[in-house]
Amino acid sequence: MACLKLKKLEEFLQMVDGFEKPKVFLEQYVTPSHIASNMLYTIQTNFDDIEDKLVADIGSGAGMLSIGASMLGASHVIGFEIDSDAIQIFRQNKTGFEIENIDCIQTDILKFDTNSNDERYYKYFDTVLMNPPFGTKQNSGIDMKFLTIGLRLAKNSVYSLHKTSTRDHIKKKSLEWNVRSQTVAELRYNLPQTYKFHKKSTVDIAVDLWRFTFN
Repeated sequence: MACLKLKKLEEFLQMVDGFEKPKVFLEQYVTPSHIASNMLYTIQTNFDDIEDKLVADIGSGAGMLSIGASMLGASHVIGFEIDSDAIQIFRQNKTGFEIENIDCIQTDILKFDTNSNDERYYKYFDTVLMNPPFGTKQNSGIDMKFLTIGLRLAKNSVYSLHKTSTRDHIKKKSLEWNVRSQTVAELRYNLPQTYKFHKKSTVDIAVDLWRFTFN
């Protein structure tokens, strides 16, 4: 069971600094504290997959999920992030919260399948967390690429956020990959106006929190 109450977890995560200059080609958006806290609290209270576990945070950004997992008792959390600016903010957040059991590695997670060095992380983590890019017209399917890497790294379970509109596709891919999948929560992702091409101040997106385990 989580030792930290949901309300208190969300209050802490509201203090996590986000991207200073988000990069559109990386689809950088801060995971809202409400989404992150509910996601992590559900994972811990329903499945006991954070406390005392070795956790990976893929596409960790500024560290929202990493910090939250640490607060819920993870033994250690390693973030994987491609952007050096995001990693700097991640480390500033780590220092600000005085958290010692999280680290961040700069790497292109999408190259893990072809990089022989990734074998050291194969089935290495108890739990893998991610809020992957949802994908643009130029980058369609990137969320599923992130998911395949997460399944490669995890020993026990992977938790990932995806648009509700992709639910049938994810079910189909799970069958192809011979992994068990279930939607454990339905959430509303309030996406703020972040880039110049955004016409609305906010956009409300329906997202599913998925849990993937192995047959």
